[in-house]
Amino acid sequence: MFTSSYSQFKYWKTYIKRNRFSYDQIPDQTGKVVIVTGANIGLGYATTVALAGHGAHVFLACRDQERATNAIERAKRDIKEKYPHAASPKLEFLELDLNDMSKARQAAKDFLAKNLPLHLLICNSGILMVPFELSADGIETQFAVNHMGHFVFTTTLLDRLRATEPSRVVIVSSIAHEAARSGGIDFETLNVRTKGSNAFFRYARSKLANVLFAKALARRLEQDRVYVNVAHPGYVHTGLLRHTRAAWGVAFNSIMETITKIIALKPEAGCLTQLYLAISPDIEEHDIRGRYFIPIGNEIKPSAYARDEILQEKLWLFSEKLVREKIGEI
Repeated sequence: MFTSSYSQFKYWKTYIKRNRFSYDQIPDQTGKVVIVTGANIGLGYATTVALAGHGAHVFLACRDQERATNAIERAKRDIKEKYPHAASPKLEFLELDLNDMSKARQAAKDFLAKNLPLHLLICNSGILMVPFELSADGIETQFAVNHMGHFVFTTTLLDRLRATEPSRVVIVSSIAHEAARSGGIDFETLNVRTKGSNAFFRYARSKLANVLFAKALARRLEQDRVYVNVAHPGYVHTGLLRHTRAAWGVAFNSIMETITKIIALKPEAGCLTQLYLAISPDIEEHDIRGRYFIPIGNEIKPSAYARDEILQEKLWLFSEKLVREKIGEI
């Protein structure tokens, strides 16, 4: 029987592993079409700048058009400064609300209607340790945004990813997935505020779902040249703590924000692992699929729960069932 892997937390390994990828190793991305979810801030923004600065046509899949538009203008300035010889960057807004599965599906359909290839999908967006709430579909919010929204968005785009092969999907998880409670995911009580549940364990559960989904998806695509992998970016100052004030209180949250600013990686460093999985030639050359990486570009084993194929398939079937119940057929 599996037990909580809290005692096996591998966070310290992110500090002793050598860096396997750098900005100098980013290949030319001219002609590549990319979607980055949550691209207006933090890791998503840094990833967008790096890819667009090397020629990719990047869609910023975000909920708020004004924030995305501001991010696009800022990215153009940053690209001009960092990559002065780059061509004019191709950056577009794609409206995506991961808290509502019907809107996540519509966002994918909006992209498909553009009749463009899709070389790379980076499922980067997420929320962290918010108070207990239910999504538009009646799903616990962290599970809804971090997993279900991406599940719907990604599966709706699968045929385009296959048609564009070789293509890649990068799912951003967290080493916090190792703190998921006994059993990994209790599907029966997922949307209920249970005794002993708190914002952190709900977050850990959603991050475990990210790894389970990546592995189940990679298995379904093993006959295709669509490479699916999952990244833990490290402890990064991304702005996610803005969501935690209600859960932690203003005073404690301020302390955590201060500590984070001092010790955490900047997004430009934190995004290197997902960039490695997105664009390094290593992935195709060594047929890397369904694997879990920590900074910077180093593979390790995720938790025992995350490696459990029975739990991976149980999550996939549960997710499909939710989609059918809430918004119709897959």
